[in-house]
Amino acid sequence: MKKNLPSDFTKKDLLDIFKREERPLSFNDIKNIVRSWKDQKREVKKLMREMTREGSLVRLKNNRFGLPDEMNLEVGTLWCTKSGNGFVVPDKEGEKDVFVPSRFIKDAIHGDKVVVRIEHISRGKREGRIVKVTERKTKNITGFLKQHKGLFFLVPDDERISSHFIVEPGKKAAELRDGDLVAAKVTRFPDGGDPECKVVKTFRELDNVKKISQFIIHKQDLSPRFPAKAESEAKQAQLNIALQGRIDLRDTDHVTIDGEFAKDFDDAVLVEKTKQGFLLYVSIADVSHYVQSDSPLDREAYVRGTSVYFPGSVIPMLPKQLSNVICSLNPEEERMTLTVRLAYNKKGDLLQASFDQSVIRSAARLTYHLVEDVLVQRDKNARGHVKKLLPRLEQMGVLAQILKARREERGNLDFDLPEPEVVLDMEGGIKDVLRSERLFSQSVIEEFMIAANEAVARFIADCRMPLIYRVHEPPEREKLRDFEKLLSILSVPYKPDSKGRLPLQSILRNVRQKEHEFLINRILLRSMKQARYSAANRGHFGLALDFYSHFTSPIRRYPDLVCHRILKAIIAHGKAAKPVYGEEELERMATHLSDRERVAMEAERETEDRIRILFMKDRIGQVYDGIISHITSYGFFVELFDVFVEGIVLLSTLYDDYYAFEEEKFRLIGRRTRRIFRIGDHVTVRVETADVEKKLLHFSLLKNR
Repeated sequence: MKKNLPSDFTKKDLLDIFKREERPLSFNDIKNIVRSWKDQKREVKKLMREMTREGSLVRLKNNRFGLPDEMNLEVGTLWCTKSGNGFVVPDKEGEKDVFVPSRFIKDAIHGDKVVVRIEHISRGKREGRIVKVTERKTKNITGFLKQHKGLFFLVPDDERISSHFIVEPGKKAAELRDGDLVAAKVTRFPDGGDPECKVVKTFRELDNVKKISQFIIHKQDLSPRFPAKAESEAKQAQLNIALQGRIDLRDTDHVTIDGEFAKDFDDAVLVEKTKQGFLLYVSIADVSHYVQSDSPLDREAYVRGTSVYFPGSVIPMLPKQLSNVICSLNPEEERMTLTVRLAYNKKGDLLQASFDQSVIRSAARLTYHLVEDVLVQRDKNARGHVKKLLPRLEQMGVLAQILKARREERGNLDFDLPEPEVVLDMEGGIKDVLRSERLFSQSVIEEFMIAANEAVARFIADCRMPLIYRVHEPPEREKLRDFEKLLSILSVPYKPDSKGRLPLQSILRNVRQKEHEFLINRILLRSMKQARYSAANRGHFGLALDFYSHFTSPIRRYPDLVCHRILKAIIAHGKAAKPVYGEEELERMATHLSDRERVAMEAERETEDRIRILFMKDRIGQVYDGIISHITSYGFFVELFDVFVEGIVLLSTLYDDYYAFEEEKFRLIGRRTRRIFRIGDHVTVRVETADVEKKLLHFSLLKNR
């Protein structure tokens, strides 16, 4: 029976047709089902292309489309491992990953969008084979050149990519040498053959920080330069401060507290003491005032998704005219902001929340180390430097401690694992690689940002307005079973709650400063799922919150900019405000922005890893004490104490025995000597090899304790 097509035809309407017909359909089938097909042919075809790209439809032979669920198919992103095996992470929320053995990956590459057929399910684990690549995600490739029979092949330096790429002859061909480290553009993925690429830059040696950063920029296809239209739009932005429709907070004692070298200040805070307890102000740069939706600048910011930070440099989400000048909450300068005011009683209970467009004038640009000296060290010089602001800072410290205690009561997970801090000298060389200190002053700002993010998410949800949430789902039960085994092996006491859930925060707290703290923190962290963006609110497991969004960093994160636009619509029109974005649009944005966040994290992490190896090149033969941080079937990784660097001791360099990898017990054990290596063991090692290009840092074992 033919039906009229609604004028506002959506993907849901199209899915309903497929579900009702209970069979794969072609364009002609849909034309025969829907009367008004001719009027909206272009729109329907566009919808079907989008749905195929997103995975809600699968394109079959003979130009037919079907529902993946009805054909035992799953659509998602392929994530490969060094072993050659892979996992398909489904696009559909709530679905478990599909394991794909290397022999069934075919010509798909790590990061590709694929269709996988489920062929086997055992104990809840799904296994399948890839039947189709729907979208090639690899645009740039880096690796080493290998010459064979007059042809150059590029062997990727990313061990997750097993394919070799044929290098096209070109202008640079005469300059190429066997073994060169190069960056290339992928030009072709032929059916059944090796992919092809074109060399765009030869690196040879990564012998300084700048070269390493440039290499990663090519590898991740990052853009240091902005398109001309976006750059022009940023340059035309005017600072004109408009008070109309905004509350005037210019005479309040807002301050920014950031790192020593920060240049983009997007948050300022203030705490006032009240009769009931405290009034917290969190004021965030009103970036959305300058970045209009769907403008060239906005489209480029969305493509980037986030700023990417390298030691000594940054690839910003927004041009510097905005990020460092017009939007930045610089001291003693008026700026337009969005302000969240949160009233607490003395126990930290939230009494009231309000949200306003505002204008502030930051009273001071403070650093974490200065505030640490004021609040923790109680240094006289530091306290004298902020004499007028001292009562405000003291109140900040008190409120932050109360809020942190409340978070711990809720079951918030607090992993105590340091991050590397690369210290550069005046010439941009590596001065040191340190464990970053976890300062109380940093936790003050962290508490206030979490409070604001939660309050905004809850408020927007109460107004029934679609939003991009920051979600963190609970770990899979199987991962926690492995963690429980570890607790039993280590005789760590714990008592599950009435629903059988582990008291994870209590466990972390109880092992603090104890022998197995390092091991338990590491293994539990690996059990966690990665936080991501979603249009569906699934809560935040790590923070133990039912509602959470990203609101506080719109200069460097696009989801925050989206959140600002939605909040401003509600401030202007109340609960009568129309949705700024549709749910389908937000879900598509959330997927893209989660992907961009992963790219940024990979870029930053690999840059740090290679810089740490470069730092060790001048330390070959030196001896260090360290701790075993990870164990594999081919060796164990050691994190050094004196410098924050991690390298590997290969089993092939241990000559006293053959060692078996007991994965469930997180250890290696000698077959003859019964000698054991376990995560958390202290060892002494010597630096043997430091190869920045191949990303190898090898140690030899001298002794273990």
